[in-house]
Amino acid sequence: MATIGVFVGSVFGGAEEVAEEVVSELKTNGHDAELFTDPSLDDFLAYRDQVALVITSTTGQGEIPENLLPLYMALNDQFPLMPALNYGVIAMGDSSYGEDRYCGGGRQFDALLQELQAKPVTARLDIDACVNFDPAEAALPWLQDFMKKVQ
Repeated sequence: MATIGVFVGSVFGGAEEVAEEVVSELKTNGHDAELFTDPSLDDFLAYRDQVALVITSTTGQGEIPENLLPLYMALNDQFPLMPALNYGVIAMGDSSYGEDRYCGGGRQFDALLQELQAKPVTARLDIDACVNFDPAEAALPWLQDFMKKVQ
């Protein structure tokens, strides 16, 4: 089973609720999972040879939430290449804000991790608040596929 760090960016708590359900499901399936709600660069780098799962909402004009932004900026500034990192991204957003802003927080994190040579386990999951009133319900089928690939 995999060791997975779950890194959350949340504004009003929705992404954190999804992350809590995801961590519970990961542990139920035998994975070692730890949740980080105010992650540091050191927290993230501790998983550079493991698996990282970023679950983030989107704020403002398609931006990364305030609690996750310092990690994003540190990764971008220090640019530690992580070819051994396997990762996944669950991006939450609202498509009514426009395509260029929709799930912008998750899209930015996904792009940065690819630039850092990390390997996506599976395609990013974009959850639209206009369609999915319960984002955890949308995330769990994706998570099943993610877990199969990281075992």
